Amino acid sequence: MATMTIRNLDDQLKARLRVRAAEHGRSMEDEARDILRTALSKEAGDTLPLAAAIRARLAPLGGVELAIPPREPIRDPVDLES
Repeated sequence: MATMTIRNLDDQLKARLRVRAAEHGRSMEDEARDILRTALSKEAGDTLPLAAAIRARLAPLGGVELAIPPREPIRDPVDLES
């Protein structure tokens, strides 16, 4: 097993880690291992593309139907030489 030292850890972050570890009934070291294990166990392909993630998040709210205006005939080009 490898050993890793984390320097310059913010005091508030360390306190949050201590509280989270206590809530789960384990040491700060074991809690940090579990957080790393969970974060790194997700495969890169498990994430949705941004547009799909937004669509999935907003889908339960329902959609909006927009009226599409009718097409108009193409206008004649402007004569710039006169």
